[in-house]
Amino acid sequence: MKKGSHADMLEQEDALRLERLASEAGRLVAGHGWMLATAESCTGGLLASTVTNLPGSSGWFHGGVVAYSNALKSGLLGVDPALILAHGAVSEPVVLAMAQGALALPGMPEGRGCAVAVSGIAGPSGGTREKPVGTVWVAWAWPCGRRAECFLFRGARASVKSQSVAGALFGMMTFVR
Repeated sequence: MKKGSHADMLEQEDALRLERLASEAGRLVAGHGWMLATAESCTGGLLASTVTNLPGSSGWFHGGVVAYSNALKSGLLGVDPALILAHGAVSEPVVLAMAQGALALPGMPEGRGCAVAVSGIAGPSGGTREKPVGTVWVAWAWPCGRRAECFLFRGARASVKSQSVAGALFGMMTFVR
């Protein structure tokens, strides 16, 4: 692909959009005096990477876990394996448990932590009739509550990942306000 191609420009535009969302989410998190932790599966660390690209994010970003396998979801985030077996890794109960696990990461300030968790099917394979490619669950947990939402994104794998991060950040801004 040639430099300066249409695809390159779209990729840069996408990165700028994510950066703006992350900046606004970070401003809200910092404004509450909170620290953010992430628990990611299908996004493979893209959410944490987007956040840490921002100067000053160390003031409000605690860290994150990429728990791609079910074993890591259970071992690092404390997700009950029976929950995964009963509902699947891409489900509301599992993503809520992942967010709770992120809140419990070592060093997270008690009562001042917030978390975002993402689990989904980025594709191109792995989808089913009930959970097609592009199905992504995102959960947010903060001192006064928690919430999860299911999205159905379209596009290639990289696009689904990027849309997942955008959805996670936008949701964070909505629920933290």
